[in-house]
Amino acid sequence: MREYLSTLVDDISWARHYPTNSFSSKLKVLRDFRNLHELKGLTRYEYQQFRFERCPEVFRQTFLGKEEQRYYLDYLNPVKYSGLARNKYLAHRILEHTGVRKAELFCYYHPEGQVLGSDLIAHDLAGVVRILKQKNVSACVVKETEGFHGNNVFVIRSILWKGNDGEVTFFNGEKKNLSEILSDIPVIFESEIKQTAQLSAFNESSVNTVRFMTMLYPDGKARLLDTFIKIGRTGKCVDNAGGGGNVDACIDKETGVFKYVIQFDGYENVKDIEKHPDSGAQIAGVKINNWEEIVKEVLHFQECFPFIKAAGWDIALTDDGPVVIEINDFWDRTGQLFIRRGWREEIRDCFLAWQKTGAQYIPYRAKNALNKKLLEEIANR
Repeated sequence: MREYLSTLVDDISWARHYPTNSFSSKLKVLRDFRNLHELKGLTRYEYQQFRFERCPEVFRQTFLGKEEQRYYLDYLNPVKYSGLARNKYLAHRILEHTGVRKAELFCYYHPEGQVLGSDLIAHDLAGVVRILKQKNVSACVVKETEGFHGNNVFVIRSILWKGNDGEVTFFNGEKKNLSEILSDIPVIFESEIKQTAQLSAFNESSVNTVRFMTMLYPDGKARLLDTFIKIGRTGKCVDNAGGGGNVDACIDKETGVFKYVIQFDGYENVKDIEKHPDSGAQIAGVKINNWEEIVKEVLHFQECFPFIKAAGWDIALTDDGPVVIEINDFWDRTGQLFIRRGWREEIRDCFLAWQKTGAQYIPYRAKNALNKKLLEEIANR
């Protein structure tokens, strides 16, 4: 009872400060939130982040919130396998033995331990210099092994070797010593990917990736949940949507045609557009070339990576076909804003299909804010 009263007090305090004007509208928001919390486990943050009081009914009904999503993905992508996707070095090594197209891995820098004579793994600056020199690497992309949201990604256009170090020139002309970008955090050095001219025309400074959300079913067949594209802005080398400041669009998964194009500068600043705000390139209504073949290949990628049964693939489209940039085993909910509906039913359907097999996985991620009984009730509605 005490916990219930404490939650109610917190809800009332939140509603009092909700960005609506009248008392009646705040009361309506409070009632609406409580209803959605009981039905879907929605959090206060999610309700306000997406301004649920304004959302169309289809979005409200199909939205998959964080707590319910964690319940499904803890099972579909169990923690004992999730590191195979999250760790970019491990993902590289698995994918290269399954025929899945990806960037070339030049070097894995891990500052702990020492692997003698390796032509791939280095534990210090000298080892990185040795490997990159042996492979004649002059341009590459450096990423944190377990980084996310496009943080700490370095696009190197050239390296000038100087004694035991190297002066690197980044895509924006900035220069640093190689030693300055190595720290106590593991990173990988991989080849830069050249996207198709069609996608480069939207914004050439970033690799504009397509998020393919796929699900693997017990019969070994993959299904496509939905797709959207993230397009960077002029002068930016990443296309990430997490904090805003880019362009996003739903891609019709059947036709490959862009729709619902937006300039996303944060959840409170979303603007519908037709063309890229910097390049002026038309986006809305454009069809991605060779879409049907691309979808088939990405579904094959999922079937080659059965450890993760619900994956968010960040894919670069090249003249050689789709190339894996990253595999996401646990992703944020922003993409539902881009496709203008939620993906609850699809993820839930895959979850229920695997549950019927009797496979048991123990969830180890951060403790869910909702108790197991309520989560089971929500999942079975």
